[in-house]
Amino acid sequence: MNQLKKFMAELVAQGVAIAFSGGVDSSLLLKVAAEEGKKLGVLVHAVTFETSLHPKADLEIAAKVAEEVGAIHKVIFIDELTKAEIIENPIDRCYHCKRFLFEELIDYTAKHNLKYAVDGTNLDDLSQYRPGIRALEELGIISPLAKLKIDKATVRKYAQQMGLSVYNRPSAPCLATRIPYNTKLDMKVLEKIDTAEAFLKDLGFAKNRVRLHDNIIRIEIDSTDINSAVAHREDIVTRFKQLGFLYITLDLEGFRSGSMDIHLQKG
Repeated sequence: MNQLKKFMAELVAQGVAIAFSGGVDSSLLLKVAAEEGKKLGVLVHAVTFETSLHPKADLEIAAKVAEEVGAIHKVIFIDELTKAEIIENPIDRCYHCKRFLFEELIDYTAKHNLKYAVDGTNLDDLSQYRPGIRALEELGIISPLAKLKIDKATVRKYAQQMGLSVYNRPSAPCLATRIPYNTKLDMKVLEKIDTAEAFLKDLGFAKNRVRLHDNIIRIEIDSTDINSAVAHREDIVTRFKQLGFLYITLDLEGFRSGSMDIHLQKG
């Protein structure tokens, strides 16, 4: 933790904007940066992207955390679906999307005379299929957690120690990760998926994914919750049918991040 505080203090001293989703990674960075900023008399900027492809709950949570830590919070609306490279959903979609978003963050730092743009990529992300990391490297975005070799479990531990309300919040990647690559993105479909995931969350399945394969829905939840999901079978089937989904299945392997990438090699 001391190493992270020292590193963030060096960045904050020269002005920093943090790409802030309200997730645990960026929240930890923002909390540490804000505390170091108070010591230096420097305000930290948290920039949240309001986009078509991110769950709607992210904005409310991000605003809450930014207020908790005392950062300047700026929301920038960006429509990724204006870019053909994104809407066509190629295997490197994440690269094009990150590049599009973080070019906006670079512009924001320049307009506010800030030297550094920062994001919450952690050590674990480097071992997964994350083409967006190449975009961050090309743009000179600094990823303190990855640089200091801090993994997700350690991030959660630090966040809990610092009293962050989101320390145990499940990851919430963009909705495009619920659709197979090279399937054109359709916002009406993605909105239904977002609604379906919110429904599962309301049932008590905080960590879930609703993946669409043609006309088959594949529900991922923690393996320890599978029996409970079966008990809610009728409720789930009824709601998902109302949303227009044809076949509803429960993945017996359980929740796993990046399950749409299992056929790909890291690159």
